[in-house]
Amino acid sequence: MDELPRRRTVLGAISGGLTIAVAGCLGDDDQDIEEETYGDWFRGAPNFEGTVDETDSDEVEVLVGAAGGFAYDPAAVRITTDTTVVWEWTGAGGGHDVVEEEDSLFESDIYDGEGETFSHTFEEPGVYRYYCSPHLESHRMVGAVEVVEEESETDDEETDDSSNGETDADGDGDT
Repeated sequence: MDELPRRRTVLGAISGGLTIAVAGCLGDDDQDIEEETYGDWFRGAPNFEGTVDETDSDEVEVLVGAAGGFAYDPAAVRITTDTTVVWEWTGAGGGHDVVEEEDSLFESDIYDGEGETFSHTFEEPGVYRYYCSPHLESHRMVGAVEVVEEESETDDEETDDSSNGETDADGDGDT
């Protein structure tokens, strides 16, 4: 009779060990990249689902008071330099603000009305982490903007003779 409980204990331990082993092998490269970019900034944040790529946009909107009133949506965006981010209040969750975490590069007033906006144009590459001061501790209301240089197209083609399209061996156009 005590053979059955022992068998269940052994089988339970084996299945638990297999679950841990398989989970360890299934590493999430996207999560690693996000951690390299943001560190533990989003640990405990209720709505972080990765970075939204907005590098083709001149202006990006982030909702303030999303996801039940205590989140930014999207929580993280990637933009290029000279892009403007406009935070727009939903009116949910009470008063919110947007405060840059490291150098107070930008900081809004506290607003609670739907449709209120605050904007900032990002001119330098970098990662800008921000938070809502009334709800940082209680709801981990945080966000981030990753600013990257705009990729420029380079012309690596050899100089050609405009009259016939030919190039010479030294690339100076003399054929």
